[in-house]
Amino acid sequence: MNNAAACPRHPRASRASVIRILRDAVVVASVASLVACTSGEVVPPEPVPATSAPAVDASTFTFGSAADPRTLDPALANDTESYRVTRQILQGLVGIDPLTSEPTELLAESWEEQDSGRSYEFTLRDDVVFHDGRPLDAAAVCANFDRWYTLPASARAGAGRLPFEHVFKGYSDQPEISLYKGCTATTPSTVDLQLTSRITGLIAALAAPAFAISSPAALDAGSADDLTEPVDGSLISRYGRAPVGTGPFRFVSWEPGEVDLVSFEDYWGDRGEVDRVLFTTISNPDSRARALTAGRIDGYDFVSVDSAVDLARNGQQFLQRDPYSVLYLGLNQGFPGVDDVLFRQAVAHAIDKDALIDGRFLSGTKPARQFVPEKLGVSGEAVEDYGYDVDLAKDLLDRSGYDGRPLPFYYPRNVSRAYLPSPEKAYAELSRQLTEAGFTIKPVPIDWSEGYIEAVQQTGDRAFHLLGWSGSYEDPDNFVGALFGSYTEEFGYEDPQLFSKINRARGLPDGEDRSAAYADISGQISTRVPAVPLAFPISALAMSPRVSSYPVSPVMNEVFNRIDLADVEPRPEPSE
Repeated sequence: MNNAAACPRHPRASRASVIRILRDAVVVASVASLVACTSGEVVPPEPVPATSAPAVDASTFTFGSAADPRTLDPALANDTESYRVTRQILQGLVGIDPLTSEPTELLAESWEEQDSGRSYEFTLRDDVVFHDGRPLDAAAVCANFDRWYTLPASARAGAGRLPFEHVFKGYSDQPEISLYKGCTATTPSTVDLQLTSRITGLIAALAAPAFAISSPAALDAGSADDLTEPVDGSLISRYGRAPVGTGPFRFVSWEPGEVDLVSFEDYWGDRGEVDRVLFTTISNPDSRARALTAGRIDGYDFVSVDSAVDLARNGQQFLQRDPYSVLYLGLNQGFPGVDDVLFRQAVAHAIDKDALIDGRFLSGTKPARQFVPEKLGVSGEAVEDYGYDVDLAKDLLDRSGYDGRPLPFYYPRNVSRAYLPSPEKAYAELSRQLTEAGFTIKPVPIDWSEGYIEAVQQTGDRAFHLLGWSGSYEDPDNFVGALFGSYTEEFGYEDPQLFSKINRARGLPDGEDRSAAYADISGQISTRVPAVPLAFPISALAMSPRVSSYPVSPVMNEVFNRIDLADVEPRPEPSE
């Protein structure tokens, strides 16, 4: 059966667009060379060992990851590098259209909304098998939903708010708030998903990688909810080290610094040209650039401004994503004094966002006034515009009663993210600006791999932290709901009125009323200042000349069976 139509290829970036991006990158890099950091610690580039890449053949694609994955169980992941790997191995009911980023069929070939949005009937494809040889059926899908709903607190601990909680609001031990009611296999190929109330963005949300369907047998065999395996100071399950899904690649191995996948021979869709995928971890962006130029990797993500000019000179390709992430300065109201709104307003006025962006982010990055990206169409008219004003910041800070005590500022090291390609440099500029306005900054650098996310999302002795959010589906709730839909230790922010507004908006039908509700929510967030939105960054990948096509996606739905390699003959299409 020819499944090309069911799993379309991403179009190749045009030569003109690649040339334009290369030209812009060179200009930005030239500007960046004139900018000097004034404070903070910048980690020197790490060397890339000559033996970092294994011997591979022409059908192998080697990707330079910015960090090791935290887990390969997507239900318990909340980081880009984990999802980058699991997207290759596992799939959800709903996919993402490569051109529009709208929801499209994947494991479900159709769905129907019922009971005014309180239930959905999904009809599954009939030709899908898991990598362990077991068929995908409705019982397997429901086993996954029920597993997510009943995740024990011990499995959720330390992971922050997981996507199931973002979308369904709560678990089985929180029945009074959970929107999940149940999942029934009405036939072997039909799933009935029941909700306690409408979730307007549900179908879009189910395209997020966290809702990928695992083999129930593998979940059981791998004790998926029993976190006992140590990885970089954290604990994951045996299943989290060896996932089993329905995707175009199956898991082979995961060692420190490298994940190995191979093409799944019984994949239901187009297997593409890539037979093997290697993810090799190179945390420093300049080191990734050198590895690409030297031919040790075929591509990498989060190109830094500093690397751009050398990559262009060496003939590498740049592929730019539409911005769909937000960088923010987190404020912890659990720290003395930060709970005063005058203090937080002083922070907002102390930051010159244009100066932060200039020379540290790729061309096209825009300052952010709110947390919702422009493409979602939420008006910013109600959003408070905290213009850069050092004198006003000093006045507000004095009125807040700030006594000059040191303010711990957490920031990550040795990592790149779509929203933060060079964290040390961003921290240095923010620290300079806040110091100028009268804040006493105490730098607290933490390596990303040593638990940075856990450090800033739990109760702790910090005033500020640098983080961001990358959207995984197109809905305003994916941003304001995920960040501010309930109380979190990250911000120490309690606002029942705002939480109620977000819960109401997520259930409103698409249209003017829903857009207006999210505009009002954005306005309230800007008034209370639980965090300061800084930028909507442009992120870019770099690819070697042997990559003739790569599936660029603003939500990073980049599955490598859609890669075309210049030196690999395409697989013949399967016969009907």
